[in-house]
Amino acid sequence: MIIETRAYARAGLLGNPSDGYFGKTISIIVRNFGASVSLYETPELRIEEMDVDTNTFSNVYHLVDAVKLTGYYGGTRLIKATIKKFIEYCESNNIRLSNKNFTIRYRSSIPRQVGLAGSSAIVTATMKALMQFYEVDIPEHILPTLILRAETEELFINAGLQDRVIQVYEGCVFMDFDKKYLQKNGFGKYENIDSALLPKLYLAYKVELGKVSGMVLNNIREKYEKGDSYVIDTLAELAEVAEHGKEVILKKDYNSLNKLIDKNFDLRCKIIKISDSNMELVRTARNCGASAKFSGSGGAIIGMYEDDEMLRRLIVNLQKVKARVIKPIIM
Repeated sequence: MIIETRAYARAGLLGNPSDGYFGKTISIIVRNFGASVSLYETPELRIEEMDVDTNTFSNVYHLVDAVKLTGYYGGTRLIKATIKKFIEYCESNNIRLSNKNFTIRYRSSIPRQVGLAGSSAIVTATMKALMQFYEVDIPEHILPTLILRAETEELFINAGLQDRVIQVYEGCVFMDFDKKYLQKNGFGKYENIDSALLPKLYLAYKVELGKVSGMVLNNIREKYEKGDSYVIDTLAELAEVAEHGKEVILKKDYNSLNKLIDKNFDLRCKIIKISDSNMELVRTARNCGASAKFSGSGGAIIGMYEDDEMLRRLIVNLQKVKARVIKPIIM
């Protein structure tokens, strides 16, 4: 029997990047793109390499492009880290696994390095496949933390819980990463929001190579840990934006939500330097009359649009800056 699992791309609607700093966020799943894992029993444990894992290149320029896109490692490192963390979880919880091996392979349609959580989707899909193969139930609220640890503790990727929470829960989720609660329990407070309450949203992402994940927020981390009051206060404001956002979504107060989306990006600009390419994305969308903010660490934006005519303007004008526009499938 072949086990097939899938995890989808995600977009941060409000609050990011406060999620890594005991803040609050609202995220949506983006079913337009996903990472899938196939796993089946075999005599030996084998991880099949995909194109991004290859060490064979047509020339030095091909190698350079590959490193820009995926770093110095492909997706197999993510699978190895996930298997290790899964086994450690089972051992620490006295869960005995059946004596059997498997072959595992992954595929992903998630655009890389544009802040849509492609790496964590591979880890999430792998964890789901392992749970199914070994018939192990991991509580839903625990699973995102385990997925995060596979990336941070094993691969030293700079990341927060937000991506993993929405990829486990799916739909639309409000997340509160209160420091005392998180440190005591190992997970945050997660609340589903009916995605039917959401307004018309668009997502736009760069179609060219971006930066390797985990690099963008390092400077803000350093300032936060040094107690920089300006950074800490701004991150607190970002958390308040998400809290307020939950309230206005429940009331269908889309005018206020539109303003909060723009405010989220403007606050981010106060503490993080925005590249010209990323600023171009936001300005182009706002010139079309839409709201705009990063969906993640950069390379993709999310916002509200009023009608089909505004969506058409977004598609045409963002195409001029080498960005593709989609309507995110959330349900």
